[in-house]
Amino acid sequence: MTARFGAAGNEDAFFAAGLRHTAQAPAYVASLGLDAYEYQCGHGVRVSEPGAKQVGKSAGEAGIALSLHAPYYISMASEDADIRARSVDYILQSARAADWMGARRVVVHPGACGKRPRADVLALACETFRQALAELDAAGLGHIRICPETMGKIGQLGTLDEVLAICGLDERLLPCIDFGHLNARTGGGLVTRADYAAVLDAIGRALGDERLRVFHAHFSQIEYTAAGEKRHLTFADGHGYGPPFSPLAEELAARGLAPTIICESAGTQAADARRMKDMYLACLR
Repeated sequence: MTARFGAAGNEDAFFAAGLRHTAQAPAYVASLGLDAYEYQCGHGVRVSEPGAKQVGKSAGEAGIALSLHAPYYISMASEDADIRARSVDYILQSARAADWMGARRVVVHPGACGKRPRADVLALACETFRQALAELDAAGLGHIRICPETMGKIGQLGTLDEVLAICGLDERLLPCIDFGHLNARTGGGLVTRADYAAVLDAIGRALGDERLRVFHAHFSQIEYTAAGEKRHLTFADGHGYGPPFSPLAEELAARGLAPTIICESAGTQAADARRMKDMYLACLR
């Protein structure tokens, strides 16, 4: 079993090729030699059951593993109980759509910290994630894995340790390690193979070998400031911000890990995912 590589949504070249419908995306990414695709619901879960099932059918035919990104405005640690309740409902909506299309992973942003102590924010987020898991079980969707994501801005909940603490609540929680986000919030802290090894070691210590072996990941070049993430870039236009992918490819290959790595480059996500896959395959030889 080896790593899977795919794209977050549809890149510019997808539309330039005359394609318009996301049901066409699995065949498109498969034509580039990729084997994963992340369906985007960042602005709301608007896909119908028939539409989701068509995406799933297309993915099955093309051999593409699907995941789904839940709405960006989820806030698991909001001080407003109604916002937390709505966030749980958005996760439920996302899981239902994922189930329709045969996806088994839903990526979730934990939310912002504001001016509150981070430990208090994390505790509240953990409570809300527990509630979300209970709601998923009640709805018959307990088989869908929720993937809390590491975030790129200093003011957001989502350091590596915070995400691992959330995932420690239940074995069904799988971390989404966004390496571009981690690099941005640490001011360029991911450079060498040893830097990546430290991240992977932390996952293994906190969650065990099996979740380390199959963790979910995002990767892109990201411009950052002292506050963390500013904007996503492309591999061709990284401006030196990083992070570099080749040291991670070497470490994944050496350890025999098989994560799903979704590229979030700005408009070239499928092409850059293919570049990552080529780097990774070269390390397996």
